[in-house]
Amino acid sequence: MTTMRASAALLLLAAALLAAVRAEDPYHFFEWKVTYGTRSLMGVAQKVILINDMFPGPTINCSSNNNIVVNIFNQLDQPLLFTWHGIQQRKNSWQDGMPGTMCPIKPGTNFTYHWQPKDQIGSFLYYPSIGMQRAAGGYGIITVHSRLLIPVPFDEPAADYSVLVGDWYTKDHTVLAKNLEAGKSIGRPAGLIINGKNEKDASNPPMYTMEAGKVYRYRVCNVGIKTSLNVRIQNHVLKLVEMEGSHTVQNTYDSLDVHVGQCLSFLVAADQKPGDYLLVASTRFMKESSSITAVIRYAGSNTPASPKLPEGPTGWAWSINQWRSFRWNLTASAARPNPQGSYHYGQINITRTIKLSISKGKVNGKDRYGLNGVSHVDPDTPLKLAEYFNASAGVFEYNLIGDTPPASATTVKLAPNVITTEFRTFIEVVFENPEKSIDSFHINGYAFFAAGMGPGTWTPDCRKTYNLLDTVSRHTIQVYPRSWTAVMLTFDNAGMWNIRSNMWERYYLGEQLYVSVVSPARSLRDEYNFPENSLRCGKVVGLPMPPSYLPA
Repeated sequence: MTTMRASAALLLLAAALLAAVRAEDPYHFFEWKVTYGTRSLMGVAQKVILINDMFPGPTINCSSNNNIVVNIFNQLDQPLLFTWHGIQQRKNSWQDGMPGTMCPIKPGTNFTYHWQPKDQIGSFLYYPSIGMQRAAGGYGIITVHSRLLIPVPFDEPAADYSVLVGDWYTKDHTVLAKNLEAGKSIGRPAGLIINGKNEKDASNPPMYTMEAGKVYRYRVCNVGIKTSLNVRIQNHVLKLVEMEGSHTVQNTYDSLDVHVGQCLSFLVAADQKPGDYLLVASTRFMKESSSITAVIRYAGSNTPASPKLPEGPTGWAWSINQWRSFRWNLTASAARPNPQGSYHYGQINITRTIKLSISKGKVNGKDRYGLNGVSHVDPDTPLKLAEYFNASAGVFEYNLIGDTPPASATTVKLAPNVITTEFRTFIEVVFENPEKSIDSFHINGYAFFAAGMGPGTWTPDCRKTYNLLDTVSRHTIQVYPRSWTAVMLTFDNAGMWNIRSNMWERYYLGEQLYVSVVSPARSLRDEYNFPENSLRCGKVVGLPMPPSYLPA
């Protein structure tokens, strides 16, 4: 009997070990009810998009490679999609949440997303991607931590705080959309908010608490739709440690510029006299600056903050020089134990240069934005589905634009804007901004190396100014007025991926495109099959399933 029990115990132990070997990464399950609610953020009652009656929405807090399952119930009166800004969705553009990759969740229905932050760490966002819904809220932060055995290049902070700061409009998002359709601008924002609160609510009670002698992490994301910001804290130094999924060289700053769609983390040591201090966010590059503050209180203190705010920077040169000071931490581990600097991007031969210039022109008497002369419009059938089901005829054409902008930037054509790239090629993408205001670009599905930026138009000689050693790997980058920014990346993530302006007015008016990246092997090694629960719409309704991708 004892022998049998011992054998059974050994079998159970073997089974447990086998299960552990085969075990999937941990799962996190979320159920979101997306509704409208009334909030008075600027003294005016208005309709806001809430998630489980929260604004901002729930934090998705996880570790690298975790399985994130989000069941979304759309209780709005409009179709809905969420995009996961900065999450690369490796092999899985099916979950990317853009109108070009997924059918929308219809009102009164639900859909379950399932994705992983594969080999990623850092600070990211989610928000609605259809129309102007992003201007009504519905956004939140995604915090992805390193796995326990992966070293992090700083000690664990006493607390990890989120700072979701951005501009805010009091007009309903449907009104903003109607204004754009009528050829009007959305104008200036009404003000700024932090974590869904106005200045009064961000200070009473205090938004953040620190204990003297401890160190705290602040994750700052610009969740606005138009305005660059500068962030600073009274009498405290900001030690930059992470930017959009990459550990940085830990330089210290009095303040940091954060452009639309960008996220970064800094450490703050509570090394000042106990009291209240103000976290300040102020607008950049505007004739009339506005700001918002939130109170940081040292535990046990009742000393009010000084009313004198630290002054913010002025001018473009300061901002560009600060960007040049950002450096990738080459010795720190990334999501895997290998150092970030093991990827020598500056030594890879560029196989292609794609220069994308912002186009602005009139269509039927109304302003439109585009890239290289084409202003993107979303077809009824998502581009990825049309491609996968071999039903693209009549939906879109590939490569309506070339790799260089047309001679005339004033003529704009309305069409789905889709370009192709060869799988696993290293490509240089140059963004040119001929406008008088700043822009900010994001590439879904990838992180890139922002190698250089400068005034005027880009030429090959500009490569002499590139940082080819340690520029930060990230997913969103600013392009200053009448200037260019060059990024470099390997298109090794098969799928259909959106490149867009984060200035949501421009995005809505067509300043975006999609990149089709197809693996010739049609292998599950490179891309997942169409998920069983995926929604169908447009031309692909009722079509037979294409052959499965081949096993890896």
